[in-house]
Amino acid sequence: MTRILTGGLGRTDVARIVQQLGLDGIDVAESDDMGAAVELRSGRADCYLGTCHTGAGASLGVLVGVLGSDACHTFGRAVPQENQVAALLAAGVKVFGFAVDRIEAVTPVIVRAVAGAHGAPGLRAP
Repeated sequence: MTRILTGGLGRTDVARIVQQLGLDGIDVAESDDMGAAVELRSGRADCYLGTCHTGAGASLGVLVGVLGSDACHTFGRAVPQENQVAALLAAGVKVFGFAVDRIEAVTPVIVRAVAGAHGAPGLRAP
């Protein structure tokens, strides 16, 4: 099971979208940044999706401080491609920040890449 934590201003919306994707092997939980840092560092979570107005500030500050900048990446207001996210995951990134006005577009891209990187079997039947 791959555990994704959501945090920041849009954490509830991000968690809802992750759940709606219906990907097998993906568990999602809302978190604060400190709790997420502890969970990620201990291996009890695999990925963190943080949102704020810019996608680069408050959504990642604590996580960069605790986990280091190599484990964190911000898309800001950009919408990434799944292969970009997959490359970041392969490089060890597990914390992603993005702007709250991009939640609907960015969340599915990141989650599908995470599911693929962690071997989640795919979509559940409706």
